[in-house]
Amino acid sequence: MEGRQAVRELLLAGRRKAIEVFVAAEQDDAEVLSDIVELCDGVGVPVREVSRGRLASMARTDAPQGVVARARELPEAGLDDLLRTPTGAEPFLLLLDGITDPHNLGALLRSAECAGVTGVVLPRHRAVHVTPTVTKAAAGAVEYLDFALVGGLPTAVRQLQEHGVHVVGLDMGGPVTVYEMVLGAGPVALVLGAEGAGLSRLVRERCDVVAAIPLQGRLASLNVSVAGALACFEVMHRRLAPGRR
Repeated sequence: MEGRQAVRELLLAGRRKAIEVFVAAEQDDAEVLSDIVELCDGVGVPVREVSRGRLASMARTDAPQGVVARARELPEAGLDDLLRTPTGAEPFLLLLDGITDPHNLGALLRSAECAGVTGVVLPRHRAVHVTPTVTKAAAGAVEYLDFALVGGLPTAVRQLQEHGVHVVGLDMGGPVTVYEMVLGAGPVALVLGAEGAGLSRLVRERCDVVAAIPLQGRLASLNVSVAGALACFEVMHRRLAPGRR
């Protein structure tokens, strides 16, 4: 774990055990650093001050912001586990069809958690998983999301549909826009395709609906993390609106 916000959320969430935290000597007196130390003291996690050079040698990212933590791995959920939420609310799932850029994945997870996504489905192969770079870019969002790894996304889509999940694919060639799609009141899954390639053919064919984000400029597409954020918040808006549809 690297980055101030990511480490702070690790300690706040308490979902997995933090083993130890390393902070670089002679850095600024930011409030978030004081929070990290206090949180560590409160749960008995040792804090070790090390030189900037030592911390840089430990880091897996280019800018760990003077903080590195060691923690247990994130728990892995099964696909069935994602169909249940702690609050009893209808699941809002995010399925990612082969995203390979860790910065895109991290940014997307941060937006998804803020929009109320309850679980994330990642393909086991040919896709980035939760790495230190992803964790830092997500700014702590990984601590509040459940993750399931699946062998094939088309099969996962079919299994979710069998449990009543309405599956929406996001693709610039979709016949309707995200502002026109009909969701209903049940569980929903939003599927995003890989950078450049978009949704794979089989995944696209299995979605209940494929929706596009209308663009008014001269560029033909959005970055996947931006497109995903817009779509996640549109789903959130529909789920919160009175008489939602």
